[in-house]
Amino acid sequence: MNEHAPVRVGFAMTGSFCTFSQVIDQMEQMAQQTGWQLYPILSPNAYETDTRFGSAQQFRRRIEEICGREIWHTLTQTEPIGPKKLLDVLLVKKVSRLTVARVIAAYQKGHYADYP
Repeated sequence: MNEHAPVRVGFAMTGSFCTFSQVIDQMEQMAQQTGWQLYPILSPNAYETDTRFGSAQQFRRRIEEICGREIWHTLTQTEPIGPKKLLDVLLVKKVSRLTVARVIAAYQKGHYADYP
């Protein structure tokens, strides 16, 4: 990583819809940091699901406005992150322990693309 290049931060969000507003507020603060580029990533459910906490479209619009780029939400968009070194840091907000365990298990077995 070039010391003068911006830090490419993947900001991934999964379920826990009740925290979306708070997490997006944190995302907004991070986006104001000099030298950081945020790359929004949402799980398919987080990208598509309307809840009592807000519509998916409202959340997507605000996230894309904050980050200045489209949300990655499909396997085709996210699978190249590791092999192509698209990010310097990946921040995952509100992920369950079960999800982390599944990702680790798939990684240890060498099945990187097996995780949904």
